[in-house]
Amino acid sequence: MIDKKTIEHIAKLSRLSVTEAEAQTFSDQLTKALDHFKKISELDTEGVEPLVTPSEIESIWREDVFIKMNTTEELMSNAPEKVGNLFKVPPVV
Repeated sequence: MIDKKTIEHIAKLSRLSVTEAEAQTFSDQLTKALDHFKKISELDTEGVEPLVTPSEIESIWREDVFIKMNTTEELMSNAPEKVGNLFKVPPVV
């Protein structure tokens, strides 16, 4: 069980301010969550294979295909203004 004192200690370490009512609420909530995990840990999982995901993942591969790309000169020929191999744009402040 996580008591209010533990919640207040965790809050102090986290530099959070917690009221008495919040500390009690968090204590109850965390205790319930830990009880749930305790119940789950008691299940017999002997022979059950662990899962990475709940559904099967199928790898889809494609062939690498070479695609001819435009040359720098061809691309720069469309630029209204350029400086070397760069597009010239208005300054942004």
